[in-house]
Amino acid sequence: QRRGGKGVIGTGQYDEDFVEHLFTASTHDYIMFFMDNGRVYVEKVYEIPEGSRTSKGRAISNVLEMQKHEKIASMICVKDFSEDKHLVLCTRKGIVKKTNLTEYSNFRKGGIIGINIDDDDKLIVARLTKGDDELVLVTHKGMSIRFKETDLRDQGRVTRGVKGITLKGDDVVKALEVVDHQATLLIAGDNGMGKRSSYEEYRLQSRGGSGVIATKTQAFVTGALSVREEDELMLFTHSGQAVRIPVKDVRVIGRTTQGVRLINLAKGDKLVGISRVVEPDEEAPGIEVVAEAN
Repeated sequence: QRRGGKGVIGTGQYDEDFVEHLFTASTHDYIMFFMDNGRVYVEKVYEIPEGSRTSKGRAISNVLEMQKHEKIASMICVKDFSEDKHLVLCTRKGIVKKTNLTEYSNFRKGGIIGINIDDDDKLIVARLTKGDDELVLVTHKGMSIRFKETDLRDQGRVTRGVKGITLKGDDVVKALEVVDHQATLLIAGDNGMGKRSSYEEYRLQSRGGSGVIATKTQAFVTGALSVREEDELMLFTHSGQAVRIPVKDVRVIGRTTQGVRLINLAKGDKLVGISRVVEPDEEAPGIEVVAEAN
């Protein structure tokens, strides 16, 4: 659909799921599942039930020995647990932690601890890094901070991490992205407005600061994604609408701007989620992960 459309309506559920993650993997690669409570499950690709290209697949709760009330916060596919790779985890309260990938090599079927999380906090995302990347955090109230990954020292799995950004009041972190100079940072607000900005708009700072304004709007930030021109997005509203738009329809503008309308919202409705859409290649084998609608 075009940017600014109203989308399609499902009866509380979305009529069509979509592929959010697509891994082209060999049978001996590993998929890491990060839970919102900080636990991590690791599965060999060959342990994931194989299906045809058109089959629906199985619920991941039937594959992993998940604990009650656990929800998947993030997923990463790796070929091995090499020393030259790192994992950066981020929580809602702005705690970030970098751990060498080798720390996860001794995994168990019942899961292992990936990060110690406070009772009132949740893990929101995990990102695979090279050790010398740059990171951007974006908060619910429209603040952001960009800092060097080297500001984070490697810590063990069973640790809490350090402050990535100083949050004001009841603000929380909504996104962590690795800076990609071939991409732009897309930020969407709950009022249906959104924009793309160059990463150069976000100056480098030291970890733990208050950051800078990421978007100039009265709305709250629903989410932020690192996107490229050829990508597509799915937008979800509280009332159950879903609209799919091409990223190229969202123009690149400055950091302290409101942006353009991504979706027309009915009175009282809000944008509650955004996801990047991955188009499966019919010729290439891969592991597809279908996004949940909420």
